[in-house]
Amino acid sequence: MEEQNKPQSVFSPYSSADPSMNVPVTAGAAGAMMSPYLNFDPTYINPSADSQFIFPEGASRQRGRLELSFSQIGGSVFAGAAVGGLNGLYTGLRETSANQLTGAVRRTQMLNYITKQGASTAQTLGVVALMYSVFGVMLSFGRGVDDDYNTVVAGTSTGLLYKCSAGWNKCLRGGAVGLGLSTLYVLFKSSDKVKSIMDN
Repeated sequence: MEEQNKPQSVFSPYSSADPSMNVPVTAGAAGAMMSPYLNFDPTYINPSADSQFIFPEGASRQRGRLELSFSQIGGSVFAGAAVGGLNGLYTGLRETSANQLTGAVRRTQMLNYITKQGASTAQTLGVVALMYSVFGVMLSFGRGVDDDYNTVVAGTSTGLLYKCSAGWNKCLRGGAVGLGLSTLYVLFKSSDKVKSIMDN
């Protein structure tokens, strides 16, 4: 009997005949298996179901414009760094080849082109995204609703403000670019609605 209660090995300190290891699995309501340690029915936890979140009563089930602005600004900075870095790589390859630079001098020049253009483009896109987000959040809070109108007005205002120091012509051109891009985004986002209207 003592040999039966001895540990099976160094890595398994408990024997299969140890009474503390003999924990019965009980049945709950309608024969459901119950957890012996936590005393709850595991069928209440359905891992295959979609994730459920608790929202305050009356709150929207989507993230608002303020919450989305952080990811938009960060994504714009990263996208600007990537595009600027690729542009700097292309420019650096072209310029160093034209100047016939080799070795460490060429590598240094390449790094200079990549980092300068990457940082410049990242800063530009980050500032544009910040202005767009600020206009969008202000319109959303001011009007009390977040709709496509806010998107178009925020895009147009961003273009106007970004180019306002370059004179009226460039200011209006920037506003037109902002209006066009925001309108294209709204149409792309609501393409299903546009198709349904066209079909009717």
